[in-house]
Amino acid sequence: MKIHHLRNATMVIETEEKVILIDPMLGKKGTAGPTFTLFRFKPQRNPIVDLPTNAQKLIEKTTHCLITHLHPDHLDKVAENFLRSKQTPVICSYKDEATLKKRGLNITQTVEYWKESNFLGGKIQGIPAVHGYGFVAKPMGNVMGYYINLPNEKSIYLSSDTVYTDDVDKALTQLKPDIAVVASGTAQLDIFQPLLMRMSDILKFIRNAPNKVIANHMEAVNHCPTTREELKKEVSKNGFTDKVFIPNDGDSKVY
Repeated sequence: MKIHHLRNATMVIETEEKVILIDPMLGKKGTAGPTFTLFRFKPQRNPIVDLPTNAQKLIEKTTHCLITHLHPDHLDKVAENFLRSKQTPVICSYKDEATLKKRGLNITQTVEYWKESNFLGGKIQGIPAVHGYGFVAKPMGNVMGYYINLPNEKSIYLSSDTVYTDDVDKALTQLKPDIAVVASGTAQLDIFQPLLMRMSDILKFIRNAPNKVIANHMEAVNHCPTTREELKKEVSKNGFTDKVFIPNDGDSKVY
């Protein structure tokens, strides 16, 4: 399995036979939507960086697309147009099926929370995700993480946009993924508590993950203040450097 980090939460899982595009935000810098904050952080149209130069070649190889939720930094208009034009098989939460079908996407499979189903010769199940601390999680809507176990590949847990919850803990400690992906930008709007894990919970996630961790969702949208350098310092301070991969856009790693 080769995992490519493109930008924000957009990843590609490349296996011998399949190329799975995850949470595609494919638009050029400044085209995916308005600024997410006006006062707390510098207002900028998103995404605040372009895709890496190697992204398009990978995207064109896509055989399937996996979507965790419908926010524009996880599925933008350019991505929708690409998926619709190719009629790419799309896998999503059962809660998002109707909306995505209305947008003309080719939904070939839906996933339910904690229910294992067949997926590309292996297994997939949905893991609950809570998109924010306290009140803000409700208007953020439903989000689904995924635990995926493909034949002859490492198992992977995509926690998606979530804070640390009992369900996240259960996925880490009971499913014991070989790779766990954590959204680490600590996104926050102008008001309310953060939408993603604070640093203390990112470190808790890393500590409780049984094997390797990939940290993403940083330095691509304007409401994510946690930088790669800040995270690297904390990871090093806590002795997790060998456990955690903090990729730059365009980086990849074989597992």
